[in-house]
Amino acid sequence: MYGNFKELISKEELDKRITELAEQLDKDYLGKEITVICVMRGAVFFTVELTLRMKTKLKYEFITISSYEGTDTTGEVTLRSDLRDSIEGKDVLIVEDIVDTGRSMKYLLEYLRSKNPRTIKVCTLANKAERREVEVPIDYIGFEVPNKYIVGFGFDIDNNYRNLPYVASLEG
Repeated sequence: MYGNFKELISKEELDKRITELAEQLDKDYLGKEITVICVMRGAVFFTVELTLRMKTKLKYEFITISSYEGTDTTGEVTLRSDLRDSIEGKDVLIVEDIVDTGRSMKYLLEYLRSKNPRTIKVCTLANKAERREVEVPIDYIGFEVPNKYIVGFGFDIDNNYRNLPYVASLEG
């Protein structure tokens, strides 16, 4: 048992902000086709909700990296599954659930830049700036979140609680 959860971001707040982000992305990518890279597994909920609201022509790619065990970061980023298709010369949007220390995003940006996309931007549902150890560019931020462990809407503890329809912090 991990304790109690305290709701931080309601389903209604998520819906409203994701719609705003989709509208902004449509404006910024007007007339372009983009490759949306969903960072598995946490960003699945956000990626689906975001792209369902977008009108921009897009293709999906998926990548899996890992740096957590339970509620603790290992400090080491591991590539668990790679892209299927080339992103060379493409406009790429990385969709991530959270950027906290910045180490995973730094790794991901360096890795994906080595594949020569035309452009690469980052969209994260949650930004935990208080935990930042490595500065990374974030182009689109859904919410600023406190330095607490969060669950729901894709965020998990050992792959549990992802399916909560809101974002909550772990309390106690």
